[in-house]
Amino acid sequence: MANDFKNAHEQGITTIRDIYEAPVGKTTLLLELDVANVTTAIVSVTVTVTDSSNSDTSTHLVKKAPLPTGGTLQVVSGQKVILEAGDKVQVMATGTCDVVAAVLEDV
Repeated sequence: MANDFKNAHEQGITTIRDIYEAPVGKTTLLLELDVANVTTAIVSVTVTVTDSSNSDTSTHLVKKAPLPTGGTLQVVSGQKVILEAGDKVQVMATGTCDVVAAVLEDV
């Protein structure tokens, strides 16, 4: 079983968007998740993990965090979030944001 490091990128997020979904038959570690505000105003950012094995229950990693103009929020950095097959990471922002998530699949 090989471990695969991958990045998931999304640009121009203004509503709720799936950033990453763990593939069928694989367990994944979310290693880092960064959100960048690319607007000229403060935005609010929410990041959730949806558990597919528990009736798609969502848990907040951060809820309505203020992100200043040109700022970056490191939602996951240093700790690890375990994602099982079908689990999703979702981001919602009140203004335009870009997101990058680093994951390790097949652990």
